[in-house]
Amino acid sequence: MDEINIKDFFSYLKHYILAFIIVIVVAVGGVIIYDTMFKQPIYQAQTTVVVAKSDVSDLDNSSAATLNDINASQKLVTTYSEIAKSELVLNRVIENLGLHATAKELSRQLSVKVIDNTSILSISVKDPAARLAASIANEIAKVFTEEVKTIYKVDNVTQLSIAETPESPANNTTSRDLVLAVIIAIVIVAGFAFLRFYLDDTVKYSDDIEKALGLPITGRVSKSDIKTRKPSGELVAEISPKAIVSENIKSLRTNLQFTAVDKDLKTILVTSVNAAEGKSFVTANLAISFAQADKRVLLVDCDLRRGRVHRLFGLPNANGLSNLLAGNLRSVRNYINPTKIENLEVITCGTYPPNPSELLASKKNERLIQILSEHYDIVIFDGAPVGGLADSLILASFMDETIIVVKDGATNKKDLALAKDSLDKVGARIAGVVFNMVNRKSSKYYNHYYYYGDTKSK
Repeated sequence: MDEINIKDFFSYLKHYILAFIIVIVVAVGGVIIYDTMFKQPIYQAQTTVVVAKSDVSDLDNSSAATLNDINASQKLVTTYSEIAKSELVLNRVIENLGLHATAKELSRQLSVKVIDNTSILSISVKDPAARLAASIANEIAKVFTEEVKTIYKVDNVTQLSIAETPESPANNTTSRDLVLAVIIAIVIVAGFAFLRFYLDDTVKYSDDIEKALGLPITGRVSKSDIKTRKPSGELVAEISPKAIVSENIKSLRTNLQFTAVDKDLKTILVTSVNAAEGKSFVTANLAISFAQADKRVLLVDCDLRRGRVHRLFGLPNANGLSNLLAGNLRSVRNYINPTKIENLEVITCGTYPPNPSELLASKKNERLIQILSEHYDIVIFDGAPVGGLADSLILASFMDETIIVVKDGATNKKDLALAKDSLDKVGARIAGVVFNMVNRKSSKYYNHYYYYGDTKSK
C-alpha cells in the first residue's frame, strides 16, 4: 500500500466497533477486579526535617542567619539525605521498632528528597499498615537527627513536623487506572486495525484500479438492504426496481452499452476472480435489467462446477448447458426455461460434468453461442471464476465483452492482476471491473453515484 486514505481507514474502523467495546469492557473490568480484590492498599506517611547552619533555636531571635548560612545549609542537605537513607540509620530504626525487615527492604519503602530552594528534607514512608508507616517515618526522623548530631557534633537538625497516621491509601488510583485502561484498549484495537488496514492488499472501490491495472470501473453495486434467506431474494432488480442496488445495475447496463457504441453488443461474459464474490448475483440482476429495457435476453449458466442460476430463478436443473453440449444442438429449445420476468429466459448449468473445460472449448459450444446470439438481443453468460480455472478464459475468447466482478475489500489485487493477464492472453475484450458490495459511505461513493445514479432508463 503506497498511501493511507484516512477516510477509508475511519470507515474501516467501523468494522471494529464490537472489538472496541469488548476490549474496553474487559480492560475496565480487569482494573475494577484487580483494584477491589487483589490490589494491596499502601499508606504513606510524611515528616519533615530542617537542616540549619547555626542552631535553629536561635533563628527567630538572631540576625546571624545570613544568605551564606542558608546556602551552606542547602549544600549540607544533600549529604544529610544520604545519611537518612543509610544502613546506620535504618538498622537502628528496625531495632527500635522491632521490624522484621532488612535495611535494604526498608530503604525501598523510604523516599527522602529536598524541598526546592530550602534546607528542608521531606521523609516519606510507604507501608501496608497506616500506623506503622507513620511510626517508621517519625522514627527515621528521630534517629537521623540523633546520628547527625553525633557525627558532626552539632545541633543544627530539627524535626519540623510529626507524621500523622494516613486515613486513605496512597495507591488509590482506580479513576486514573480506568481512564488509562480505556485509552490503552482503544490504542490496541486501533493499532491492530491500522496494521491490518495497512497490510491489506485487497481491491477497494476507492483505489485507482484503472491507473494501477489498466482496468476501468464499469460499475459498482452497493450492499443490498434486502434481508432474505431465499435465493430468489437476490433478484433485487425485479422485486425492488427502485432500490439503490437496482439503480446501480441500471448504471452498469448503460455503461456496457456505451463501451460497445461502435459495435453490436450481443454476448456478455460475467466472471469473477474467486468464488463467493457475487458474480451470479450481478449476472442475474444485469439480465433482468436488460429485459426491463425491452431487450430479448437469454441468461446462460456456464459455471459447470458450481452454477446456481437455477436456484435464483427457482428452475429445474436436470437438463442444462452441460446436457445440451453432450447432446444435439437441434434440441436447444428444449433446454431454454421461461421465467416470470418478461423478455428473460434461462439455460441452467445442468448436470455437473467431469470435463467442463472440454465441453466449453468444443466446436459445439462455439456454434451454440453463435446460434443463441442470432435469436436474442442480449445473451449473458455466467462464467466460472477465473482464478485457477480455464472455463471462463475459454468463453471470453468468444464474447463481445467480458466484465470482472470483484468484491469490495475482499478480492486480492494480485489475484485481480493475474486474472486480467490471463484474459488478455486469450484476447478477451474486457469492458472493466464491477465492484460488488460497495459500502455506500466509503470515499468516492457519492461522487460516482451523482455521476451514474441518475440513470433512470427503464
